[in-house]
Amino acid sequence: LAGGVAHDFNNLLTVILGSADLLLETLSADSPQREDLTDVRQAALRAAALTRQLLAFSRQQVLQPVVLNLNGVLEGTERMLRRLIGEDVVLTVRLDPELGSVKADPGQIEQIVINLAVNSRDAMPDGGQLIIETRNTEVDASHGAPNSADAPGRWVMLAVSDTGTGMDAATQARVFEPFFTTKEKGKGTGMGLATVYGIVKQSGGYIWLYSEPGQGTTFNVYLPRVDDPVEAQAPAFSPTSLTGTETVLLVEDDTAVGGVAQRILEGYGYTVLTASDGGEGLALAQRYDGDIHLLLSDIVLPTLSGPEVAQRLAERRPATRVLLMSGYTPEAVTRRGILEAGTALLQKPFTVQGLAAKVREVLDK
Repeated sequence: LAGGVAHDFNNLLTVILGSADLLLETLSADSPQREDLTDVRQAALRAAALTRQLLAFSRQQVLQPVVLNLNGVLEGTERMLRRLIGEDVVLTVRLDPELGSVKADPGQIEQIVINLAVNSRDAMPDGGQLIIETRNTEVDASHGAPNSADAPGRWVMLAVSDTGTGMDAATQARVFEPFFTTKEKGKGTGMGLATVYGIVKQSGGYIWLYSEPGQGTTFNVYLPRVDDPVEAQAPAFSPTSLTGTETVLLVEDDTAVGGVAQRILEGYGYTVLTASDGGEGLALAQRYDGDIHLLLSDIVLPTLSGPEVAQRLAERRPATRVLLMSGYTPEAVTRRGILEAGTALLQKPFTVQGLAAKVREVLDK
C-alpha cells in the first residue's frame, strides 16, 4: 500500500513541481505571483521527501549499490553529524581499520546514519553521548541472521548508541512502524526509523535494537560482507550549460508527466520524440531517419519495461545514450535485477533544472 501510494504521488508531484518551475521561469522578479508559486514548489518538495520515506519503508526504492567501506561513508558525514546533533552531545566515532566491504547505495547508507543520529539526539534533550562504531562480525542463524547460501553469516556491523531516555518494551515493539512517534505534534513525522528499517532490509541486511528506559538505546545494523574491492566514486558532474540541440526519444505512459518533460526539454533546445509505451517507442525509433542521441524512458511501462526498450534500441542504435526515470521499483524489477550497474537514473519527482542537468550529464559523459 505504501509503495503504491508513493508511486502515484511521485507522478503527480512531478507534474506539480515541473509546472511550478516552468511558470516561475516566465515571471519577473517582482511578480506578486512568485511567492504563491514558491509556496507550491516548497510544499511539493516536502511531499516528495515523504514519498521517498514511504518508498524506503516499502522497500521499493531504486537503489544504485556499489561496493564501499562504511568507514569512508562515516568519515564523509562526520562533520555534518556534529552540526546536526549540537554542542551538548558528545560524538565518539570508533572505526574498525580492518573493516570489510559491503554492497550498498552510499546515499542510503548516509540516510541510515543521519536518521539514527538525529533520533539519538532527540532522545537526549539535555545532552549526552552518541557513539558510532563499525566492526566485522559473524552471526549464526540462532541469533536472527539469515541462513542461506547468499548470506553465510559474515557481516559488517554499524552500531549507533546513545545515553538518552531509552524506550520501554511497548515502544520498542512499534518503533519501526511508519508514522509512529513518541514526539509531540509537529516535532516529527514518525518516518525516520521506518525509513532506516526499509533501507536495511532492501540492502539485504537486518537491524537489531536494545534499549532500557533511562539507560539509553543501541541500534545495530548488519549488512552482508563482500570480498569485492571498493569501487571508486565518480566525481560530481557540473554541466557548463543546460541547453542542447540533440534529439531525445521520450517514453512515458503517464500523459501529464510526459507533457511536462517534453515542455522542459524543448524549452532547453532539444528535439523531442514522444511515445506512451515501449512498443510505440521502438516503432518510432525505427521510422525516424535522424540520429536519436538519448532515450529518456520510465522504468515501468505497459508491455515492455524501460530497460527492455533500452536493450532492444541498442541493437539498432548502439550510439544512443540511456537515461531511465522512476518513482519506485516494483518487486519484479528488483527481483530480475534489470537495472545494470552504471545505469543512469533520474528519480521522480524531478525539477526543471534536475531533468535538464541529468540529460546534459548523460549526453556529455
